[in-house]
Amino acid sequence: MDILPGTASDLTPRAPAARTGGQILVDQLLAQGVERVTCVPGESYLAVLDALYDARIDVLTCRAEGGAAIMAEAYGKLTGRPGVCFVTRGPGATNASCGVHIAMQDSTPMILFVGQVAREMREREAFQELDYRAVFGSMTKWATEIDTPDRIPEMVARAFRVAMQGRPGPVVIALPEDMLTEVATVVDVPRVEPALPVPSTTDMQALAGLLARAERPLVILGGSGWDEAAVDAMGDFATRWSLPVCTSFRRADRFRWDHPCYAGDLGIGPGPVLAAMAKEADLLLLVGGRMSEIPSNSYELLGIPVPKQRLVHVHPGAEELGRVYAPVLAIQAAPRAFAPALAGLSPEGRPVWAAATEAAHRAYLDLSGEPRTLPGDFQYGEVVRWLNERVPDAILCNGAGNFAGWMHRHWRFSKLGTQLAPTSGSMGYGVPAAVMAKRQKPDSVAVVIAGDGDFLMTGQEFATAVQYGIPVITIVIDNGMYGTIRMHQERDYPGRISATRLVNPDFAAYATAFGGHGETVRRTEDFAAAFEHALASGKPAILHCFLDPRARSVGRDMAEGQPL
Repeated sequence: MDILPGTASDLTPRAPAARTGGQILVDQLLAQGVERVTCVPGESYLAVLDALYDARIDVLTCRAEGGAAIMAEAYGKLTGRPGVCFVTRGPGATNASCGVHIAMQDSTPMILFVGQVAREMREREAFQELDYRAVFGSMTKWATEIDTPDRIPEMVARAFRVAMQGRPGPVVIALPEDMLTEVATVVDVPRVEPALPVPSTTDMQALAGLLARAERPLVILGGSGWDEAAVDAMGDFATRWSLPVCTSFRRADRFRWDHPCYAGDLGIGPGPVLAAMAKEADLLLLVGGRMSEIPSNSYELLGIPVPKQRLVHVHPGAEELGRVYAPVLAIQAAPRAFAPALAGLSPEGRPVWAAATEAAHRAYLDLSGEPRTLPGDFQYGEVVRWLNERVPDAILCNGAGNFAGWMHRHWRFSKLGTQLAPTSGSMGYGVPAAVMAKRQKPDSVAVVIAGDGDFLMTGQEFATAVQYGIPVITIVIDNGMYGTIRMHQERDYPGRISATRLVNPDFAAYATAFGGHGETVRRTEDFAAAFEHALASGKPAILHCFLDPRARSVGRDMAEGQPL
């Protein structure tokens, strides 16, 4: 492995100037290229809010800290630079922890700044006091507190490096309120870029040798650290070698659906052809991902610690290589550095697995194509397919729930950055993620598909969309229950329904009450017109769609209590 050093955009620091801690902090964000932040305001960091008043930074004020943190995480997914969020101490911080946990499990760069009690009050359990190193230590790459304003440039620059370097992830920094009003004279740190590990020539030669000896290989793409060039390079590599390629759970935008080598999504309930291919493979090339619980079928697919298949694991974090699975070849490299290095590898003749790759792609097309008929007047699968054809490059955002199964099966992704969904399985992700996506990419269509239970976890951020004129379109799939839990409940405890029923508001009226656009959809044939109305309105919109309570799976396999 070689290391390419990061390059700073400006190596000439600004002349020192006396500033408050709040002003110093905001200037460091500007030096790091931060264009927008999310927040819920609090008295513990008033000095930062004051410094933001004059700054060239877009500030999105949110309605709950969880939504603010999820928006920052979504920014990290979209850009590869840390999303930045500010929240107040105590309950503000704990409310934001859901976004921090998502960032950790999803390997997303993010920085959460948290207000803290004054320094002289620490260790007394003062008002809303928490030990943030202890609270966030297990769900971050680094949790710290800045004691003096003269260390702000150092700590912020380090936070950006930690969040981006190796396996990306979240950083939490506590800010004592009296420190933020203290004055110091410091030098700003110029923009930092993460060191980028790249594969060595020896690594690539070893990979070529393993491919030459393989008979049933499979490529699995996941994780973070991708760019469009890397996706294109993986496509070219797969074409040359006729390699079957699948994507990991909620990472389907890492490879084009119409590429002749695409075999589908190795998430919850992969298609039977792909599932068999993964089990029977003699060589797995895992790029970027960790093969955690969901894509590994509860860690049963590979075997631990020595996989049944020969495993080549490519990951930017050295600590992830061999942590769970013992690979025959470990390559420390980010996907955007690894994929271009594949250009030098070519097979000798047509690989023996080429026909199996073609069959796997056909099986994927069949599986993701015509949806099965559901009970009731609203055919959800048909709606997903229609949406995908109507806005194929939309940024699709969702949280967690049974409703997501139809998206995983029937939405065909063709462009990197069009899938924003939590691999951590967090409910409530879709609405705040879409608000950030549309703010960051105003020319794109941002669509949320949310369950009724899922939506109300963070539905208050619809108010944020209205406040800033961010026209996201939210499709609420209402079946009156926590569908995933009900499905498992009926399988494991038949006839004993407990705690999964929901009584919901009129979500279309909810939208109009906030000043958005709302419509109710009860029949499949009414959906297209409602969606067009939502697009034309130019407002944040909610389409309240009623799904028959009996429709709680995308296939008969799940209806019988098996994974998708």
